[in-house]
Amino acid sequence: MTDSINRVVLAYSGGLDTSVILKWLQQTYNCEVVTFTADLGQGEELEPARRKAELAGVKPEHIFIDDLKEEFVRDFVFPMMRANALYEGLYLLGTSIARPLIAKRQIEIARQVGADAVSHGATGKGNDQVRFELGYYALAPDIKVIAPWREWDLTSRTRLIEFAEQHQIPVAKDKRGEAPFSTDANLLHTSSEGKVLEDPWEEVPDYVYSRTNNPETAPDTPEIITIDFERGDAVAVNGVALSPASLLAKLNELGKTHGIGRLDLVENRFVGMKSRGMYETPGGTILHLAHRGIEQITLDRGAAHLKDELMPRYAELLYNGFWFSPEREMLQAAIDHSQAKVDGTVRLKLYKGGVYVVGRKSPHSLYSEKVVTFEDDQGAYDQRDAAGFIKLNALRLRLLGRRDR
Repeated sequence: MTDSINRVVLAYSGGLDTSVILKWLQQTYNCEVVTFTADLGQGEELEPARRKAELAGVKPEHIFIDDLKEEFVRDFVFPMMRANALYEGLYLLGTSIARPLIAKRQIEIARQVGADAVSHGATGKGNDQVRFELGYYALAPDIKVIAPWREWDLTSRTRLIEFAEQHQIPVAKDKRGEAPFSTDANLLHTSSEGKVLEDPWEEVPDYVYSRTNNPETAPDTPEIITIDFERGDAVAVNGVALSPASLLAKLNELGKTHGIGRLDLVENRFVGMKSRGMYETPGGTILHLAHRGIEQITLDRGAAHLKDELMPRYAELLYNGFWFSPEREMLQAAIDHSQAKVDGTVRLKLYKGGVYVVGRKSPHSLYSEKVVTFEDDQGAYDQRDAAGFIKLNALRLRLLGRRDR
């Protein structure tokens, strides 16, 4: 089976795991490796990945480092935000939403360089292996997928380091000790799990947090901001128009300052086990609540409530890796249709870990002060109509009551 692989595209970070995988692929499959490193706004210097790949014998023309930040936010994060997606009512899906874009670009590169396989560094216990591979197969049904963690015998960090040393692969000093926890980061969030976080009874240590200031020591003065929306997408902060990635980066800065977006969660993985993770989603938390704020005055009750019914299904599809499925696309079409007049401005207060909607306005507002007022509405609403409305809605309850009395 290994003889059939000539060229493989590896999702490559330049870290210990993927550096070992690169060498292992070259040895085990006797194949040429093409590396792909995605810049999704993780905030790390990516040029070292290029140098490490070159040291490992990868041809310069086969080293891809792509800036995907704008595409990530515009085509993946924003559509998800239109849906108000939360997995299990809490998780803003920061890792989940990045995987289909990585898979998409990997397949594009595989076609470009004539590769017959793709590879990733996700373990056999997690969700990411599913997300990557469902993406691969949806876009290239006959692609060969190599998942080293499901094949090799390097079953511990010690074994990985030994392999690296045997093959002159540089090992960072902080990788030689037992890693306290593992992280994944992009422009939307940072997730941390494993090791010191594995006991769900123990509070997350302060040193785990990297994207948010401690809410207890955040500024004592609230900050008021505005976010403008067009067709359900945020387009400006404090009146300044920004590109999707720049806008999310700006909200991340504001969220970090005020300690916004921390989540300690025990979730149900798609593969069946429960895992405990800590998520920091500063800008995404602000954006999520702002979007709900503008929808409050622009969406009809029926559309809003139907969206809330569809949302858990949509979120579960994303979490489980079905971004490229027809059912996700069907839901997206319905969600996007609902956003046609979700335009306007939301005013928010940021304060010590909290985000509070304190104002909203829209040229398409369905809110009528004239109808809802406690003062004289001058006939805009006839309160006598409510009697028949209530009687008809009570009819079946009255019939049930008479029968069962």
